[in-house]
Amino acid sequence: METSKAMEESDVGILCYISQLPGFRGILKQRYADFIVNEVDTDGNVVHLTCLEPPPQMVEETKECEAKVSDEKMSERKSHEAEMELFRSLAGDSDAEKLESLISQVDSRTESEDSVPHIVLSPDSDKTHRTAVHNFFKQNFKFLVTDTTDGPDASSKCIRVRLDSGGHKNNGRNSKKRKERGEKPFDSRGSSNWPEHLGKFLRFHLYKENKDTQEALGIIGKMLGIQSKSFGFAGTKDKRAVSTQRVTVFKQQASRLAALNDRLIGIKVGDFCHVKEGLLLGKLLGNRFTVTLRGVIADSEDTIKAAADSLGRHGFINYFGLQRFGTGSVPTHLIGAALLRGEWKTAVSMILDPREGERDVIRKAREYYKESNDIEGTLRQLPRHLVAERAVLQCLKKCPGDYLQAMKAIPRTLRMMYVHGYQSYLWNHAASERLQKYGFDQVVLGDLVYCKGDDNEKETVGVNSESNDDNCDDTYDCSHLDETSGTDLLERKNTLVKVVTVEDMSTGNYTVDDVILPMPGSRVIFPTNEIATVYHDLAKKDAINLTESVHHVKEFSITSMTGSYRRVFQKPLDFEWLHTTKH
Repeated sequence: METSKAMEESDVGILCYISQLPGFRGILKQRYADFIVNEVDTDGNVVHLTCLEPPPQMVEETKECEAKVSDEKMSERKSHEAEMELFRSLAGDSDAEKLESLISQVDSRTESEDSVPHIVLSPDSDKTHRTAVHNFFKQNFKFLVTDTTDGPDASSKCIRVRLDSGGHKNNGRNSKKRKERGEKPFDSRGSSNWPEHLGKFLRFHLYKENKDTQEALGIIGKMLGIQSKSFGFAGTKDKRAVSTQRVTVFKQQASRLAALNDRLIGIKVGDFCHVKEGLLLGKLLGNRFTVTLRGVIADSEDTIKAAADSLGRHGFINYFGLQRFGTGSVPTHLIGAALLRGEWKTAVSMILDPREGERDVIRKAREYYKESNDIEGTLRQLPRHLVAERAVLQCLKKCPGDYLQAMKAIPRTLRMMYVHGYQSYLWNHAASERLQKYGFDQVVLGDLVYCKGDDNEKETVGVNSESNDDNCDDTYDCSHLDETSGTDLLERKNTLVKVVTVEDMSTGNYTVDDVILPMPGSRVIFPTNEIATVYHDLAKKDAINLTESVHHVKEFSITSMTGSYRRVFQKPLDFEWLHTTKH
């Protein structure tokens, strides 16, 4: 498939309809308000934005928290005073003032700032004295590092002092925390001033219009001075839509977020509460959709009625939709295939290279980078919401040529989308083949199903299914919890999966509604009928082996993923439709 043309459904395996009815034409999402999405949480509650202000109790708790922060900063300042006096006697007033200014910059610096603060001390021709200054910083200010630069004349040198950004020494102010943290959620980090009775995560409802989830959170993060990865959410929502979903953020005060509402355009936040755990991908039951079709063209009103009724009665094939594969002209599953092959440089190029159909400002920034290789200049031009592109470039600035590291610099929820896209691509093709070969009205020998009743006691082939993904049709859905978010933090559902036997066919225990297909991984089983070959044949065309990995990078290796299952046929819940005619 060429990457230059717009992606079509057939390119990602969406090839069949359940119904053979003639159907009708209409315009979907003519206006973004024609597509309304409300998340449904794991308890079945539909998420709405009902209140923009934090409750009075939260405001009081915020004041308590701010007081603790203020006390902590005061004691930290006092602890610096003794060291500053030592430094003043070692280096003099002028350099002491520079150091005080640097420490103040470091204390007020936000995580999202790219530049690392530094100062240059006065020229010094005495090597012994310079050594004493270097040693002073090693002993007293371990979050700062020093090096030596040329002075104004041949006989003198200057000591440069800067915040340790991690670098090769990796002994920065928070490096121990950073190393221990790895990819863990954010409750393993942060200051100690948070009140013990309060949950460490602020949960809020995010209402957005015509923006994707990452873009909206990028804007909020920038205003708060925190990184995108501080946020947790259960699933991304469509861009061209009006959507409401739950979001969590680590150790933030509701009043700070509520204050953003006056400045945000097409975004609102509210319904605040503190919770103990951050949201993880897949922690939702599904979504409630209200969809308006305009410009409907049909042979007759009966055609519309028959098609709509059929959707309610028979449901639909539970395909991963086009948004799963990205909205740009470079589909995520092609990047995913490159990662599974270990082609890091190719994957980075696919993310950064010019592509069709983007706004002028983005196109120019991509072309500029392609021609000049100027990372700084490109970052100045690239809009903030291009999170993956910016992360890759910032990493390449620090580690030129390390393309694997650049891919790993993309926030985890975003970078896992590429391999998930490839799994979804295989799944869609397998679902189409299942329908074409065996239809949608009966279960057949060799199909896979979740076990029922007595089968749970029998010896069956089973794996841990990370979650019940029955109603989870989202860009990221519950079928990927294991890869995206560490299942030890979730209630695992130990579901046995079995192959349909001749005996099952005769008892009628299982129907076509029970049929599932695997998302490839190391611990899934495949159907024992002809559908299994679809996975392996398609992967082989992409030079990918689903049972072996050509590299040792676990997160980009299909054999390091558990895999999971997804129902092939889905019926909508609470389905209703209305046909209105304009006069």
